[in-house]
Amino acid sequence: MLQRNQISGLELEAMRPLGVIAGGGALPLAVAEAAAKSGRPLHVLAFRGNSDAGLKAFPHTMMRWGEIGKIFQTLHRTGCHDVVLVGSLKRPQLMDIRPDGGFFYNLPAIFKLMQGGDDSVLSRVVRLFESKGFRVVGAHDIAPHLVAPRGPLGQLQPSAKDLADIALGLKVVRALGALDVGQAAAVSRGYVLAVEAAEGTDEMLRRCARLHQWGLKSASGVLVKCPKPGQELRVDMPAIGPNTVELAAAAGLRGIAVAAGRVLVANPQLMLETAESLGLFVVGVDEHDDTPLEKISNEA
Repeated sequence: MLQRNQISGLELEAMRPLGVIAGGGALPLAVAEAAAKSGRPLHVLAFRGNSDAGLKAFPHTMMRWGEIGKIFQTLHRTGCHDVVLVGSLKRPQLMDIRPDGGFFYNLPAIFKLMQGGDDSVLSRVVRLFESKGFRVVGAHDIAPHLVAPRGPLGQLQPSAKDLADIALGLKVVRALGALDVGQAAAVSRGYVLAVEAAEGTDEMLRRCARLHQWGLKSASGVLVKCPKPGQELRVDMPAIGPNTVELAAAAGLRGIAVAAGRVLVANPQLMLETAESLGLFVVGVDEHDDTPLEKISNEA
């Protein structure tokens, strides 16, 4: 009898309406599709000019920057106790911001949000939603199939030199993350080519491409990406996708290594097809274990 009650409780929780606050990129649509496929009702809140047009296939409300009150009112009206925040957000132009009454009501909390680094800001975002009675869940909770597994994600595998670069890259990213600097680094032949800062992974890879054009004749090196220590994964789990692969190839890198179980893969099938066509490996690694990376080459 107890097991039946537990199962029904889990099923009831899975049927709660889900609010999807959607930024840019492919991940919000993938998360919405995963929720819908599971039979879960959902309502999408999408930002004008920033969200995938495919999200309009679901019940949705279009938002403007600054409409904080509208966000909370819409979530309450649609019965969305659970909320997932997913996708990239472009910094708005001042003229694009349309503050509503809820914006001014929550102004003290918003000022606090803007203080500190990315991690502290995102943690405060979670607390703001929780203070309004919502439960923030992660994209990985809704769409676990998008989380990178351990081992090679495709047919191509890293060489011994690549494994050494991965080990160094993990050390670099851990050091950066402890300072709340970035989530990624590019390493080639034992040298750090670039580290991610405020510009993000894509712009870091574009910098690497310029280095490659200046003199590196053959592909070498690895993009390493993993979360910062203590990063709020419910709202800021690192992600890669087809565009990441294309930029890594343009930068002259041989592959991509990500933290297994702690990085999302947007459009995984297309990403793997892109990687195979460009000759790049993609591999999930244990971000806290530098020494046994040789085992990766034996994993399928």
